[in-house]
Amino acid sequence: MQNEIIIGVVYNAALLLVLSVIYNTFFVQYDKNAIWKYVLIGIVIGAIGVSLMLTPVTLIPGVFFDTRSILICVAAMFFGVIPTVLAVIIVCAARILIGGDGALMGVLVAISTAIVGLLWHKYRLKYVAEGKQHIFIEFYIVGILAHIAMLLCMLALPPNKALIIFKQMWFVVLFIYPIVSFLLAVVLYNGFKNNQTRLALTDSENKYKVLYHENQNKQMLLKTLIDSVPDLIFYKDNKGIYTGCNAAFEKYLGVDESALVGCSDMELFQKERAESFRAVDKEIIEQGKPIKVEDMSIYPDGTEVYLETIKTSYFDKQGNLLGLIGVSRDITERKNKEEEIIYLTYHDGLTGLYNRTFFDEKIMHQDVQQQLPLSVIMGDINGLKLINDAFGHSEGDKLLIVVAKILMSCVRPEDIVARIGGDEFCILLPQTDTQIAKATVERIKNACEQYVNRTDKETYYASISLGYGTKYYAEESFDKVMKSAEEFMYRRKLLEYKSIRSSIMSSIKTTMYEKSHETEEHTERLADLSKKLGLILGLSDKEMVELELLSMLHDIGKIGVDDSILTKSGRLTDAELLEMKKHPEIGYRIAMAAPELKHIAEYILCHHERWDGKGYPQGLIGEEIPILSRIISVVDAYDAMIHDRVYRNAIPIEMAKTEILNNAGTQFDPQISKLFVEKVLNFKT
Repeated sequence: MQNEIIIGVVYNAALLLVLSVIYNTFFVQYDKNAIWKYVLIGIVIGAIGVSLMLTPVTLIPGVFFDTRSILICVAAMFFGVIPTVLAVIIVCAARILIGGDGALMGVLVAISTAIVGLLWHKYRLKYVAEGKQHIFIEFYIVGILAHIAMLLCMLALPPNKALIIFKQMWFVVLFIYPIVSFLLAVVLYNGFKNNQTRLALTDSENKYKVLYHENQNKQMLLKTLIDSVPDLIFYKDNKGIYTGCNAAFEKYLGVDESALVGCSDMELFQKERAESFRAVDKEIIEQGKPIKVEDMSIYPDGTEVYLETIKTSYFDKQGNLLGLIGVSRDITERKNKEEEIIYLTYHDGLTGLYNRTFFDEKIMHQDVQQQLPLSVIMGDINGLKLINDAFGHSEGDKLLIVVAKILMSCVRPEDIVARIGGDEFCILLPQTDTQIAKATVERIKNACEQYVNRTDKETYYASISLGYGTKYYAEESFDKVMKSAEEFMYRRKLLEYKSIRSSIMSSIKTTMYEKSHETEEHTERLADLSKKLGLILGLSDKEMVELELLSMLHDIGKIGVDDSILTKSGRLTDAELLEMKKHPEIGYRIAMAAPELKHIAEYILCHHERWDGKGYPQGLIGEEIPILSRIISVVDAYDAMIHDRVYRNAIPIEMAKTEILNNAGTQFDPQISKLFVEKVLNFKT
């Protein structure tokens, strides 16, 4: 009988292996939260339980044993509440239907073993998942507890049968069933652990994918960020091989990043330049400190730029050198500004010559034995104030620039020419004796005279007073030599003052004739007619002299009017007419700037005023206009009418006389007009 029980148990155990297949195939493969899965598995377990009851070991009619207790207990341990409850319901229902004396016991066994398994599931499964020790012993103990409960359930049998059943089954229940429970639990546990490993791998794989995509996104973000930076960015490994760069560096080299990667400096740059890069890289690796360098570079399109490059090494977490990172910034604008600042520090912004600061520093370097004899030329522009006052500082600036060019054209490359003041210049001549210094002065004077005689000159004249001095011995003070040269220059300026002023005025007068297309014959005619009219009006000798000078220079202000307006053959526009009307004021400023002309400045200003007050620039009326200006107004208008002009042809003399009389009392002084026509021109009205 005992052998039959053991064989039946083994047969039932074979059916229990289906449980492990279900567990590994369905339970661990699908979503734990899918309710359909729990329901389905519960039904399958219940079906297995029914199948076990169909192959029982029958002890007495109505009482039989199978391995339902093992099935229910182990299923509860690993499947949880829902499948276990469903399985228990199915098994109990089937046992009740079968009936017999053991029906109650069968129901109680299913319930009690399910409770034992569920308690372990709730309180111990999570520890099993963590891999705690003594798990297998624990499986065996759970099997014993479940089947102790099964033996206690035998009390539900009729008393006369309970003892018989107990004697026959206690050994199997307490020793065989726990072992089978243990083995089945081990099988499910292995499946459980395999599933845990699979889940861990899946989770790891998912995390890896997430991290990979995040890393890819970060790489793209970083690449986009680096490419958006206008600075040149590149990186190399610890052997100096390029491993990447940004878009700006691609443009700089004229190659794509893909072509750059794997190349060394020797493959990308000329040998000398590549070797200098490698030397800097080696220094960074040896010192472990960032290095900053500046150099001139050329883009593929030929553009030259200054680059400031900072190179630094980078390491892994263990401190091992991985390579170098370089960032190059275009500092061309900054360098140009620095050079401009340096230039302006030592140069005159207007003429481009050296300034006082540079000149003083140069003296300290040149005032040495090796440069003796050391000569200096001091110069002061003549008439700059006259030009500034008469024509404005823009014309004065032109004069300064012209004189600076003349000075530069008359010296040697080793000589230092500087503008040391407003109209003052200084030339330092190393290894130059007095004779050579004197010859240089004469060369400058001749160049100024030649400029005045040019027809394409930029300003009205060029004149500068010069003095020179020479240091022959080391013990001499160069300050005294400069002072001596300056005193010499001022003596010459005083001695030549009258001739210089005369030369300047002559140049301005010549320029006036050239610009206004007036001739000396015109001024001579005006002077002759004006003197005749002045005698008739009884002018004093002083007034007669002033009238003659006014006849020659009344239109001197036209020197400041644009040539295109003076020579225009058609009618002037309103803007051009307004510009033309400025010439009396310009002439006034010129005369006021020249002491010998100051006494006729007022007459020049008023020679376009009208008797009726409609003239310019002040709108004077009648006798408010100086008499000399009124005389010139009549005489100049008459002479202009009977001679050709660029804007009209001459008219007959008789018509001109009539025109003068017709405008008497409006444009001209009526008395002067009448006397001029009747007495000077001998025309009876």
